[in-house]
Amino acid sequence: MAKKASKDTKDVPVSSGKSAPQTESRAMSPFREFDRLLDTFFDRGGMPSRWEHPLWQRFAAFEKGMPKVDVIDRDAEVVVRAEVPGFEREELDVSVTDGAVTIKGDHREESKEEEGEYFHSEISRGSFTRTVALPSEIDADKAAASFKNGVLELTLPKHKKANRRKVEVK
Repeated sequence: MAKKASKDTKDVPVSSGKSAPQTESRAMSPFREFDRLLDTFFDRGGMPSRWEHPLWQRFAAFEKGMPKVDVIDRDAEVVVRAEVPGFEREELDVSVTDGAVTIKGDHREESKEEEGEYFHSEISRGSFTRTVALPSEIDADKAAASFKNGVLELTLPKHKKANRRKVEVK
């Protein structure tokens, strides 16, 4: 049940394997912003912020730069859609196992401006790793991926088609 790709759709390579550890980015944290606001209302008298504790930093890492992911469970397949704006197809790495999908992205951008004695250079980098558990076992060898307008879409055929039936609610 393969769909023809449109001209604007680009294939993304999919590989089987295990995921690498999650990397942190330097995006603004709403947790730290909230903590800063609390500091302005209450004088903490030199007390360290609770977000500076290593355990809180691990929890805060979950909200940094993670793509939003939809998992759609259909009868014959599972579709995973991930929003990855600002990334190019070549910057994405997708791997699948029978029970999970791992999406990695690594983006680096550099801009330089020289005018006479004025020199300005900016380097920005963003990366993420997101692993999503799948609702059923899939055939990783038949997985397909496409990328269009900042949305990565994976079509993952199931090993066994689901038999759904309607249940009356009483």
